[in-house]
Amino acid sequence: MTTLQTPTDRSAAPANWPRRPRHPVLRALAMVGVFLCALIAFLLGAIYIICKGPSPAARDLFVHTVMETSAAKFTAHIFLSEGEVQAILDKNGVMETDEVTQAGGEFEAGDAQVPKDTIELHDVTGGSFKGKMLVVHDPSRVRVAAIASFDPEGKGQKLEQLVADAGAVAGINGGGFADENGVGSGSVPLGLVIQQGKLRAGGMDQEYSVIGFDESDHLVVGRMTGRQAVERGLRDALSFGPAFIINGEAAEISGTGGGLNPRTVIGQRADGAVLLLVIDGRQPQSLGATYQDCIQVMQEWGAVNAANLDGGSSTQMIYQGETVNVCASLYGPRDLPTAFVVDQAGEGEA
Repeated sequence: MTTLQTPTDRSAAPANWPRRPRHPVLRALAMVGVFLCALIAFLLGAIYIICKGPSPAARDLFVHTVMETSAAKFTAHIFLSEGEVQAILDKNGVMETDEVTQAGGEFEAGDAQVPKDTIELHDVTGGSFKGKMLVVHDPSRVRVAAIASFDPEGKGQKLEQLVADAGAVAGINGGGFADENGVGSGSVPLGLVIQQGKLRAGGMDQEYSVIGFDESDHLVVGRMTGRQAVERGLRDALSFGPAFIINGEAAEISGTGGGLNPRTVIGQRADGAVLLLVIDGRQPQSLGATYQDCIQVMQEWGAVNAANLDGGSSTQMIYQGETVNVCASLYGPRDLPTAFVVDQAGEGEA
């Protein structure tokens, strides 16, 4: 008598034996894993080609771009040694200068057809970037806004809140701040901060890269101590850099200074009008701007003094309650300790 055998395992099953379907979640996870591995391999390959490939210019631009970020600095060291990275930074940058904005006299006459309290918002474009230029014709309206306390245990404020608390019509992010690994709270400014003529942060005898306005509303940029800044009569100031234009002379830039990054810049024309520039970056439609790009834009707009402010994911401009640029951070605007704001005025804004 023939005994019917039942397969006891899947390997013994006939070819047409029904198979148990894989769990769809596991299949999806496997596909995601394969995609991520392929993406990482692609990115590492691209970084290797940039760092070790035939184009030193591409390598230098890449290093400068990532070294200006808080979170992506490590990528410069994947295929380059610390010494190689430092050598690239040393040969591509802004030439140091002891020049400081000269004490200003009267501003040149501006366009008599433009009311003094006019504000103009313009689009700015370049080969690798898009941005916004805010022209404030009355420099007395521009001042530093800051959080109430620079407490290391505290927290900064979003630019929108700084502008609102100041009762201002516009604002841009200001100086640098402690930002270890790109997750700083934005409560501790780096360098000097002066508000209404009083030194709120920084030392009297320590030298800083200073950007601010004196009592006659002239933009002053250059290196000076806290004491020199106070004695010079700076009413509002903060620290960052480098200086781009001093007394009409543009800074000397070597190589790919600064890389392609989001930028915030402040400047002033000979007629006193203040130029507030933000450039978007780290986006397909706007990769960012180099230091030389910023200098060129500010010169085209007539700046006789100009300086670089904190950029990257901090770059932001608020005008009439709205953010007019595109934030580079996936997490939204950063918390900040300081900003330059534009006070309200009467009729005449455009």
